[in-house]
Amino acid sequence: MKHASARRATPLKLALVAAGLVLLVAAPFWLYPIFLMKLLCFALFAAAFNLLLGYTGLLSFGHAAFFGGAAYVTAHTVKVWGLPPELGILAGMAGAAVLGLLMGGLAIRRQGIYFAMITLALAQMFFFFCLQAPFTHGEDGIQAVPRGWLFGLIDLNQGLNMYYFVLAVFLIGMFAIHRIVHSPFGMILKSIRENENRAISLGYSVSSYKLAAFVMSATLAGLAGALKALVFQFATLTDVAWQMSGEVILMTLLGGIGTMLGPFVGAALVVTLQNYLATSAFPVTIITGLIFMICVLLFRRGLVGEFLHSRLGRRLSARMDDRAPNP
Repeated sequence: MKHASARRATPLKLALVAAGLVLLVAAPFWLYPIFLMKLLCFALFAAAFNLLLGYTGLLSFGHAAFFGGAAYVTAHTVKVWGLPPELGILAGMAGAAVLGLLMGGLAIRRQGIYFAMITLALAQMFFFFCLQAPFTHGEDGIQAVPRGWLFGLIDLNQGLNMYYFVLAVFLIGMFAIHRIVHSPFGMILKSIRENENRAISLGYSVSSYKLAAFVMSATLAGLAGALKALVFQFATLTDVAWQMSGEVILMTLLGGIGTMLGPFVGAALVVTLQNYLATSAFPVTIITGLIFMICVLLFRRGLVGEFLHSRLGRRLSARMDDRAPNP
């Protein structure tokens, strides 16, 4: 007889998820919707990056290429070609997936710092392509991007409509990442992260799994970039610059790599600092750098990671990961 243990959602886990959804649904009534939409876009971007770094063990310095590339494709197809927003987003994701396949096919041939530097070099090449390509309009970028009507029925120019659309796409993206991580495919990615040589000895095609993870991460990062282009109604070189890659790394490390909630917490911290300290005389980058150094020294696993490894966090995780009895 085969014994199998299936995960079941505990009442505590369901209650926490429900509480989080209620907060997100109610948030635009007491916080600025544009700020919230920016937070959701960057949280999804960080979660997509975490899929590669936290669960596969690959550090990429070039994820801005997928984020900004999708933003350019979506902005161009919506403004110039007149596509509806849903098709524009799909076009941006497709562009990010193709770019991820090309960059990943070259980068995964190397490991460690060599992999990271190859992704940085390829992303910089893409940056200069965007600087020179006529459809990106160089340093001016693509401006006045119309949000349009979702499925021809919902006017996304209305603030609340746009927020709930972004929230819905964010939740779909996070659910996709959760399913990937907790699938047999995700377990193999974790085994590659922990001991690549052992995974090879077990007969897994490590390169194929790495490439698949890279393309998935790039596609989800493209989804975040496409949303960002519609939220702010422009796409610029800032979206593909190396600083954007550094920013998403910072968000993921602050929140905690290898956790589902960590990228959201890290993105919330960075975006909040940028938003509320933008008019301050003290440079935001210095404050962010100081917070990063403090977190590295005191919270080496990130804020969420350290909490999960604390006594309270372990108890909470144990209660949320209860298993159904074996049949």
